Amino acid sequence: MTRWNLDTELIRFVGETPDSSFTIRNAVEGVQVFGGIGGGKSSSSGRLLALKYLAHGFGGLVLTVKPDEKQAWLEYASMTNRLHDIIVIEPGQKKYLFNFLEYESKAKYGTSYTDNIHQVLRTVIRASEEQSEGRSDDAFWQDSMDLFLNNLITLCLLAYNKVTVQLLFDIAQTVPKKTTAESTKPEEEKEENPETPVIELTPYEKAIERANEKIKQAMKEWSESQPVGYVHSLTEEKYEDVLDEAIPGYRELKMLVNFFKDSFYNIGEKTRAIIEFCLTSFLQRLLRDPIYSLFAQYTSTVTPEDCLKGKIIIVNLPVKTFHKAGRDAQLLFKYIWQRAMEQRNVNENQRPVFLWADEAQHFLHEEDTTFQATARSSRVATVYLSQNLPNYFASMGGEKSSHKVKSFLGTLATKIFHANSDADTNTYASELIGEAYQNDYSKNVNMGENFSISKGTSVKLESMVRKEEFSRLKTGGERNDYICEAYIIIQGKKFCSGMNFLKVGFHQNINPYTNINS
Repeated sequence: MTRWNLDTELIRFVGETPDSSFTIRNAVEGVQVFGGIGGGKSSSSGRLLALKYLAHGFGGLVLTVKPDEKQAWLEYASMTNRLHDIIVIEPGQKKYLFNFLEYESKAKYGTSYTDNIHQVLRTVIRASEEQSEGRSDDAFWQDSMDLFLNNLITLCLLAYNKVTVQLLFDIAQTVPKKTTAESTKPEEEKEENPETPVIELTPYEKAIERANEKIKQAMKEWSESQPVGYVHSLTEEKYEDVLDEAIPGYRELKMLVNFFKDSFYNIGEKTRAIIEFCLTSFLQRLLRDPIYSLFAQYTSTVTPEDCLKGKIIIVNLPVKTFHKAGRDAQLLFKYIWQRAMEQRNVNENQRPVFLWADEAQHFLHEEDTTFQATARSSRVATVYLSQNLPNYFASMGGEKSSHKVKSFLGTLATKIFHANSDADTNTYASELIGEAYQNDYSKNVNMGENFSISKGTSVKLESMVRKEEFSRLKTGGERNDYICEAYIIIQGKKFCSGMNFLKVGFHQNINPYTNINS
């Protein structure tokens, strides 16, 4: 048995057998914790899971919303002797840096560099827009944004053999657009003054000119390498076909020029404005410190693969402090991290890694459901904590938010429900636990001339845990002896009661080195 055998026990609940314990297998199938404000989800069940994962040598990624989360994880690491494994990406230091463009240029996903960068940026941008206005349901808007972004990246590579946030931002801002008025200067006056001042090229024009020069030079070198008379023997159509095959970038340049001068140039003014604003505002956030210096300016000293060596990476850019910029940066790192974990070889490295997000609604993106569906095979133990279902509905914007949320939650096999006052969440928990037939006793008394009493018994289907029960669970603190109650459901487990759920008490001051786990 290896150290990280999937059946290794992490938590055994009081009064239960090893068969119903929470194992590494359950961990890598994903955990969702719900609990209202003050319900104890972070300080009890969340804390216990964090300590157990650290104590068993997991690597991991921690995303932050509140400013105190870094300190909490330092305390967890100290309790489990893992402080030497902590990596904190945060402002004010240059020891731990991650250049995402540099990293993606070396990534091996079976796709081109253009596709890698495009996929990362579009995922984060869509997640940002989905949370704000739900625009992602508009297929035309999605496709237009994808084309715009893809052509910008291609132009950067053709012109400069690299992609930087600054180049993308500068070019995006100067792509030609229709003008509302033509010059009023008469032609005669223009002819009389042929010497016009030199106008500096825009970043877009510079990139196009540079790309054209490189392609022309490549065409010249290719032409000179051909047998005498070969080029002149080709028809115009055949010549184009040969160049498409012989000159790298020739076809791509023609396509992107046509896009910028025709398709994008003639697109609706409102649609274009939305696309440009969404992209440039996102890039502008990446260009501002501390995000720029941490994720785009310097050479990487940290990579997602460090987690496979047991490191715990804390991205300390709390959303409550850095707002949209902090969320975007963490979403970007999270998505790149997820793709890296999917590429790991678990036969060579079996160490489980965790993905941790308290107030997880801030960090959801469109690829999460797909990732979570295969997280088990990648040995990724996802733990998402959130107050209630409406948080997820709001963050997964659009007309199909309910289906998106239910689909996503279905990929997290373990669910823990703490005290909650939200009716939707409590109803969901009650329905998830299910119903059972229960005896319904009745008694009829006839007080007429002939006194009689009749009794009867029938069965009816009722919720095993009614939704109002979740609002009465203990919420910890001194008045509850620091016990936070919750209902837990572990997919595929049957507890000693024979049921698929268990009411448990999580201690807020748990010591991971004792045998008292709940």
